[in-house]
Amino acid sequence: MKIDIISDVVCPWCIVGYKQLEHALEKTGIDAQIEWHAFELNPEMVVEGENLREHIATKYDTTVEASRAARDNLMKIGVDLGFLFRFSDDMRIVNTFKAHQLLHWCREKGHQHELKMALFSAYFTDGKDISDVNVLLDMAVKAGLDRD
Repeated sequence: MKIDIISDVVCPWCIVGYKQLEHALEKTGIDAQIEWHAFELNPEMVVEGENLREHIATKYDTTVEASRAARDNLMKIGVDLGFLFRFSDDMRIVNTFKAHQLLHWCREKGHQHELKMALFSAYFTDGKDISDVNVLLDMAVKAGLDRD
């Protein structure tokens, strides 16, 4: 079975949804081929990015308390699914266009899924700037590609 997933690598609900799908596939024994498709949550995001907490508060008109509660909830969900979210008050949301370009290229090389997982972990777990070319190259290597 082929499953197409449209997502952004800075979308916490995208990795949550994927991990839930992964668990369901394991439980049922269904064999699926996952293909990731680009969706930029913030295509107009400035190169240097923005503070995540402030961005979410402005975009969704939420309070600091509501934002903190949402992040706490995501961290609990992540633990249950085997994914570690490490949110911090100084975390930044970044432009993901270059990451999507690399993911598209990796699809042709057969390493797209590995790269997508590496990018989710780099951003949400390790706090890396996935708009940085060197970080993207590091993640490509982690996904099994030659840095060159």
